[in-house]
Amino acid sequence: MKELNKKEKICLLLFIFVISGVFGFLYELLFYRIDLGYFVKRGSTFGPWIPIYGFGGVLITILTYRFSKKTLLVFLTSMGISGVLEYATGYILDCYFHLRLWNYNTEIWNFGNINGYVCLRSVLFFGLSGIFLVKVIIPLIKKYLVPKKYSLVTSIIFGSLFMLDILIFLIIGYN
Repeated sequence: MKELNKKEKICLLLFIFVISGVFGFLYELLFYRIDLGYFVKRGSTFGPWIPIYGFGGVLITILTYRFSKKTLLVFLTSMGISGVLEYATGYILDCYFHLRLWNYNTEIWNFGNINGYVCLRSVLFFGLSGIFLVKVIIPLIKKYLVPKKYSLVTSIIFGSLFMLDILIFLIIGYN
């Protein structure tokens, strides 16, 4: 990201946060349609996004961008980042807040399941998604969104809506 100035980096990361959150929402909507046989809104927020996917997308971007041409390394790093993030988040939410937002023990294709917080299917999917993010989404954002005149304002608006939704959940939805 050395070729981007500070404003463009912030813009890029905000767009990645929102796009990754929406991507996760759509993925889970489709996955649980297959798993349960009907559509169910996933996620703890009110909007069509899931925060852990947004944070995961930003972490993957920050930690893999410098070696984005090495696809296997992006894949493996994305798997590791996502697996640790998913396990740690699930564990902390469950043990300290008594909140279980997902449980791989009850889902299909849960091989390699560790305490219901993470499974092989999820980290493989996140590894592939990391490649898609680095090779397709980021170049598209850099080409079509970041250089636009109002891109920072637009990214701040969408990012703020997402963060406000998380805050509303923490204040109202969690109690």
